Amino acid sequence: MAQITNFFLGANSGSGFQNLFSEIMDPETAFDIMILKGGPGVGKNTFMREIGRTMEQAGADVEYLWCSGDPDSLDGVVIPALRCAVCDGTSPHAVEPKYPAAVDRYVDLGRFYDLPAAKAQAGEVKRHTHDYQDAYGRAYRCLKAARQVELDTVVEVSRSFDRQRAARRFSGIIARELRGRGSGTGKITRRFLGSLTYRGPVWRFDSVEALCPKVYELEDSYEQAGSLLAALCEEAVRRDYDVAACPSPEEPGRLEHLLIPELGVAFVTSKPGMVYPGKPYRRVRLDALSHPENKARLRFRARMTGVLREEAIAALQEAKAAHDLLEGVYNPYVDFEGVRAQAALEAGRLLSWMK
Repeated sequence: MAQITNFFLGANSGSGFQNLFSEIMDPETAFDIMILKGGPGVGKNTFMREIGRTMEQAGADVEYLWCSGDPDSLDGVVIPALRCAVCDGTSPHAVEPKYPAAVDRYVDLGRFYDLPAAKAQAGEVKRHTHDYQDAYGRAYRCLKAARQVELDTVVEVSRSFDRQRAARRFSGIIARELRGRGSGTGKITRRFLGSLTYRGPVWRFDSVEALCPKVYELEDSYEQAGSLLAALCEEAVRRDYDVAACPSPEEPGRLEHLLIPELGVAFVTSKPGMVYPGKPYRRVRLDALSHPENKARLRFRARMTGVLREEAIAALQEAKAAHDLLEGVYNPYVDFEGVRAQAALEAGRLLSWMK
């Protein structure tokens, strides 16, 4: 049975849109990367769903990469066994080929627009586009304010965090779990496990459980686990284990989750707004290793960040509504049969490479 996993390549944060699209697949080792071009409502999601469905039916493992603006819509699909991928290459995550045709290539879906009809709707297109962009601007301003308040708490808690005790705990975990050598090359694949969306926070812990039956849950409300996970990641890579490293959407240089599929072991951060819903193999209570003096101030800041993030979610909902209206303008003027035929052609090409 095909193994299905779900991640994100983009995320909404206090620094704006965070983007891992250039890392969908390493062009140095990839065989084929399709970069979809074409504007709103042209059928990019339809195209990618057709690719994913066909490859699932053929028994191939499929990695779905979801959109942070609309977590029910795709931004990419990866077929690891074929070293093939397809992604939305339009703004805000524009992607360009590095080795055109030889490895990565454009697939132009814009040709399926009815050009004269679309031009007749220019006024409505511009209005919905401006509304969409303005709503995202408000969302990111709220997220930036929330993040500034949150960082004050992180700094305060870090002063009393018992790093030596935490390091000893993780040293024991490394000694217990990272034995021998892996069969991979020590490859690091970076993916966001989730994002703040118009539906609120969405986290794909289902992918963790699909890849790793043994889960260590790190209770870490104040961002103290990053350096500990980095040490785990470094040791796993040194021992030739391929890993999926999931950074924080707020700070992509800091790890929040680490998956080692060959060992079936995962380390996931759990905190308010990102609570691991399963039953962990072990729970590591990092929150118990810090003792901030003014807990009332921490609770006040938590309420402030919560209110600001709720405002951001409301703005993301407005952005989604504006984008839906924008797609609704275009949809009557798109040749979706042509899009599906192009997807079937490309899916057939993928199937031929499986033989």
